[in-house]
Amino acid sequence: MFTNKSRNGQNNLCGAVIEKHRKLMGKSQRQLADLLQIAGLDIDKNAIQRIEAGKRFVTDIELTYFSRVLNLPYEALLADTDQSQYNL
Repeated sequence: MFTNKSRNGQNNLCGAVIEKHRKLMGKSQRQLADLLQIAGLDIDKNAIQRIEAGKRFVTDIELTYFSRVLNLPYEALLADTDQSQYNL
């Protein structure tokens, strides 16, 4: 049966990268949510928490906002993960 999760059970590939870069910026989850809202994405601190924990899917639209706010190419949000553990 097909499942939309990584082998380790995560619902996204970018959560750990988002958390890493958020912390490098010295921002809290609430501050990141605020920056994303200013940029035009309707998201709250709880959604950021779930994304970073890998419990929430991330849409391509959301990925582009994270890319802008974190000042990273969207590919970098996926590139820091261990691709060998995923069915890509």
